[in-house]
Amino acid sequence: MACVWCSDNHVNFNFRENIRFVKEEKLLVNEEALFFSRILTELTLSFHIIYATIGVGIPLMIMIAQWVGIKKNDEHYILLARRWTRGFVITVAVGVVTGTAIGLQLSLLWPNFMELAGNVIALPLFMETFAFFFEAIFLGIYLYTWDRFENQRKHLLLLIPVAVGASFSAVFITMVNAFMNAPQGFELVDGQLVNVNPIVAMFNPAMPTKVAHVVVTAYMTSAFVLASIAAFRLLKGSNHIYHKKALSLTMKLGLIFSIAAAIIGDFSGKYLAEYQPEKLAAAEWHFETEGKAPLIMYGVLDDGEVKYAIKLPFALSVLAHNDPTAEVLGLDKFPEDEIPPLYIHYLFDIMVTIGVWMVVLSFVFWIGMKRRWPFIHKKWFRWLIVLGGPLSILAIEAGWWMAEVGRQPWVLRGLMRTADGATSSNHVDIMLVLFAGLYIVLAIGTIVILSRMFRKNPVERELEDRAAEKGGDPR
Repeated sequence: MACVWCSDNHVNFNFRENIRFVKEEKLLVNEEALFFSRILTELTLSFHIIYATIGVGIPLMIMIAQWVGIKKNDEHYILLARRWTRGFVITVAVGVVTGTAIGLQLSLLWPNFMELAGNVIALPLFMETFAFFFEAIFLGIYLYTWDRFENQRKHLLLLIPVAVGASFSAVFITMVNAFMNAPQGFELVDGQLVNVNPIVAMFNPAMPTKVAHVVVTAYMTSAFVLASIAAFRLLKGSNHIYHKKALSLTMKLGLIFSIAAAIIGDFSGKYLAEYQPEKLAAAEWHFETEGKAPLIMYGVLDDGEVKYAIKLPFALSVLAHNDPTAEVLGLDKFPEDEIPPLYIHYLFDIMVTIGVWMVVLSFVFWIGMKRRWPFIHKKWFRWLIVLGGPLSILAIEAGWWMAEVGRQPWVLRGLMRTADGATSSNHVDIMLVLFAGLYIVLAIGTIVILSRMFRKNPVERELEDRAAEKGGDPR
């Protein structure tokens, strides 16, 4: 018996041979089923991550808006919280459907993986479900008790478990993904994971940076999506102060969380250098092990030669080890069949470029507000802010694609290859068509419902109604 601890840079190859031998005895890989399983899983995760990101980040935005409204005694921020909550409920409902689809597909598409690792990841999966119900219960109470508290601070307290539950849903489900990248907390005996310690498995080396990056980027993306909506309403002629306050608040929050995401991204690079160096090397097209390694941005590969790239001297060594002269392992140190697809370099470029752009855009907006620069109110600048919402979602998608593709060829790093974890069913293509149809219906339904909800109840009318109830000024 031997324990699998991913504090080692390299997983014992005996484990790999053992698990591959066991799986080869059980089945032959159905290449068609494997292909469609990968496509369907990628489609489901790509669709779900939009709703999951909003589901994690929006509750914090709602809580901050209501807190600012109470602190400043400003009805506009209180209304911000109320309207954001209405939209949030719709995204939660869709997120429940897509999240259920992921759980179903884990069992249907990847039965061998679940057979091997199901008893290890069961605890964080259960905790994620518990966190969601914890959030949902208090969200229902929060919605039902609007205007039922004379002291709005008491109503605000209901948002704390909503925001905490939403964030911890992301924490627990990301722990599962982290375990797939850095499996530990068990012993491997005859191809089976035994003597499982789920706490050790959950708190693996990949967990801190991965969890922190997922949660913070969810906050960042949610802030920029809300800023995008506010800027769009201003561009469409609604020059109400409500939208200006929404834009100012969300751009400031977006700046804070985008800087935090960049800092955590630096720690993620150091994690990869120590625990998943093949992923870092593939993402950076770092073919030869060397010191003083440059960081490569953009470019193309032509017969193994990098062309038209921007090379930042010493930057990869600094990213990996905080030392401009440090040696960084290249792809020459890894077996060819264990090197991730090299196109993850482009996914890295997309993620980093958008992240840096959003830091710059939000910083310029913040400085412009302080110094009263007139151009931040120009149409062209507001269109840049509108574009920032979709770009932030694209960065989230690129980051997840890089994380998942960069782990290949493993579904459980060092222990089970993706091909060995997949189903052998001949009907995955039918599942792909059915689920794709479901996602199209859900996407269209989300857009239609949210559009009608806010179009039929504009801010101006709602402010007038609330002012009439309280006998105040609707402006």
